[in-house]
Amino acid sequence: MTKRKTTNTKKNKTVKPTQKEKTLSTAVNAESEDQSVEESPAKTASTENAQKTKAVKEPRKEPLKAEAVEETIPEEPVPEVYTTPRRSVAFIGSECYPFVKTGGLGDVMYALPKALIKQNCDVKVILPCYKCIPQEYQEKMVYKGSFQMDLCADGRSFYVGIMEYVWDGVVYDFIDNEEFFTTGNPYTNLIDDIPKYCYFSKAALAALNYMDWIPDIIHCHDWQAALVPVYLRIKFVDTKLTSAKTILTIHNLRFQGIYNIPTIRYWSGLPDYVFNKDALKTGYEDANMLKGGLTYTNIITTVSNTYAGEIQNSYYGETLDAHLRYHSNKLRGIVNGIDYDIWNSFTDDRLYVNYDITNVLEKKKENKRRLQEELGLAQDDHKFVIGLISRLTDQKGLDLVNSIMTQIMDEHTQVVVLGSGDSRYEDSFRYYEYAYKGNVCSNIMYDETRAHRIYAGADALLVPSQFEPCGLTQLIAMHYGTIPIVRETGGLKDTVEPYNMFSNMGNGFTFDRYDAGLLLDAINRAKSLYFLNRWCWDEMVQRDMDKNLSWDNSAKQYKDLYLDLTR
Repeated sequence: MTKRKTTNTKKNKTVKPTQKEKTLSTAVNAESEDQSVEESPAKTASTENAQKTKAVKEPRKEPLKAEAVEETIPEEPVPEVYTTPRRSVAFIGSECYPFVKTGGLGDVMYALPKALIKQNCDVKVILPCYKCIPQEYQEKMVYKGSFQMDLCADGRSFYVGIMEYVWDGVVYDFIDNEEFFTTGNPYTNLIDDIPKYCYFSKAALAALNYMDWIPDIIHCHDWQAALVPVYLRIKFVDTKLTSAKTILTIHNLRFQGIYNIPTIRYWSGLPDYVFNKDALKTGYEDANMLKGGLTYTNIITTVSNTYAGEIQNSYYGETLDAHLRYHSNKLRGIVNGIDYDIWNSFTDDRLYVNYDITNVLEKKKENKRRLQEELGLAQDDHKFVIGLISRLTDQKGLDLVNSIMTQIMDEHTQVVVLGSGDSRYEDSFRYYEYAYKGNVCSNIMYDETRAHRIYAGADALLVPSQFEPCGLTQLIAMHYGTIPIVRETGGLKDTVEPYNMFSNMGNGFTFDRYDAGLLLDAINRAKSLYFLNRWCWDEMVQRDMDKNLSWDNSAKQYKDLYLDLTR
């Protein structure tokens, strides 16, 4: 096999503008403690019973104005000096923005390494060199070497090429093999994907060994890299890599890499003894690549604390709940963040109008009007616009939305959908657009620019998921001043505090059981606050924008975990 032609160019480091946003003035809660008034709670559209009037402390009768926020002269950001010891980390996963992305894993593989560099980490990301990677990146990859690697049970070997690209301080090494990575998409079907990711897991370790780059931590992601800890403990015991500790992060437990034992035994070349019920074996005749990784890794993480607990019970455990309970002593939950270089309403060039916490109340209205105009909706400032940006699948709770769509729609409400997936949901939303012309727009596709504009132009974002390991859409929505309406599961529960009408605190609207009536009630509570106590709604918008949702805190937790593991 021949190595690919490459062009050796200097790295392209992109520096995006940043703004040091001032936090909300303490004037938000500066009202006197002894000043209380009689306030009539908002009546929700979902209940017939009006609640009795209660005496509550009223923070303010008008929304917070821009004048209440102290103005600051933009300063040059001062680099934070970290005193924790340096650690080297190899990230191994199947996708990474901007090279290839199909979901949240691609965002994490891009944003977390960048954040870890600020935490005094030396980071290398290892990815497959897919044909679908845009040519602009392939042209800048530098050939670093190649070798033959034995893989299969019969001794069959394969070419491993290493192509390198450096960007924003992160080194990206791509495993090059045209036999495995010529398809247009990273995931096709298990018949092709099982051999592909057996090869990739072993080749990633072999590449580290070849480059003599020995990390302190090897951080693997999802089932596609789950065999890395297994290979490390069995096939690389006589190499320098044995000093490395492994972490396996579960981004979505539903996908596990399950296939019959003979196939995985052949393509992995692993010995018979790992195909037992405590490691790879599942059921009577299948092997589970994720299960094997969970057994052999040093630490298991998930992308939220609540999800780490949920997957240990049978409802969320996807048949691995008992296995995870057994390994619960090495299970941790760390919630994801969002990349402020990409998701920043003040610098986002995809928006109609940029804004920050000081002018969100006015500028968000303009984004809303322009969104209505672009999508052919009735242009009306007083409409309550609900956004839904999602894969159109059962996991995302769309059967609940289908059940109550006719009750959601009234003369005050508009719904904007963006996403694709199961045909029954695609057809349903196309029908709603026809039935509620001018008030529903169904974009059965994914468009990055339109997603940004919906986050900025909608009043609320709907995330009624059946399960949600972390979820990024609710985080992005809050950072753009759009109020999330979510089910209390996984990362949604960890990141969205339900609104309390008596204390006027919280940052979204939630419901607990997976029930269409409870979803309708949450939507109606949101609409009631929006129309009847608008100043409370506006303060929640500003509270959400002031919340730190970046990767900084999550990266610090990962760094602490790396230090604990390598002491």
